[in-house]
Amino acid sequence: MTGTLVLAGTPIGDVADAPPRLSKELAEADVIAAEDTRRLRRLTQALGVTPGGRVVSYFEGNESARTPELVEELRGGARVLLVTDAGMPSVSDPGYRLVAAAVEHDIKVTAVPGPSAVLTALALSGLPVDRFCFEGFLPRKGGERLSRLREVAEERRTLVYFEAPHRLDDTLAAMAEVFGADRRAAVCRELTKTYEEVKRGPLADLAAWAAEGVRGEITVVVEGAPDSGPEELDAAELVRRVRIREEAGERRKEAIAAVAAEAGLPKRVVFDAVVEAKRSAG
Repeated sequence: MTGTLVLAGTPIGDVADAPPRLSKELAEADVIAAEDTRRLRRLTQALGVTPGGRVVSYFEGNESARTPELVEELRGGARVLLVTDAGMPSVSDPGYRLVAAAVEHDIKVTAVPGPSAVLTALALSGLPVDRFCFEGFLPRKGGERLSRLREVAEERRTLVYFEAPHRLDDTLAAMAEVFGADRRAAVCRELTKTYEEVKRGPLADLAAWAAEGVRGEITVVVEGAPDSGPEELDAAELVRRVRIREEAGERRKEAIAAVAAEAGLPKRVVFDAVVEAKRSAG
């Protein structure tokens, strides 16, 4: 009989938010795979729990090599508990490879639900929560970051990102450039911790605020693109949307057709707007 892989959520800040089942799983698991064994030690001490099984590290640097080892443990009947530094494993953290491998070998995978920075930030943002998408971390390089943002420039669902504090000002400035300076957003910092802060406002204002320096764990929530009707899209906006699609890799013909479909306009109208803009620029 094969074992069970347990994905356990851990506190994103306040240790009191640890799910009740976490202590039981930590005490009873045969193997605990932890992103940082030192942080795991601090967590178990805070919870007053003594791990009952073997503790191994499982982080980005050894994830590929250690996954087969853990799969063999599972195939041998072990109960393997996977924990990351904060939140749910595999959500912008180690875990996906192990889950995929366990599923491939018909091994049971279950979870101990716990705190999530994504959902917490979304709920606190004050932005629409009925439909959203999680985009994880943006690329570090400026050009790649802009390209990724352009891919979702017309996304109408609320967007959620993780970001490092030292890159926050550049990221917010890039968002203001691509999404528009007035697009609403919220920067959620140090969620559930002593210095928790949620800063809300237009992207341009948030970029100026972040330029002064921000510390801590950061989650950014951005309002989705407005649901504009055809009458609200002037020629400049049509050209802007075509340009965004072209910069994301689409051919001009395809970009014009897509923008026309989104706006509910004949392709000729969008084509003429692009031609006129090119003529005026020249």
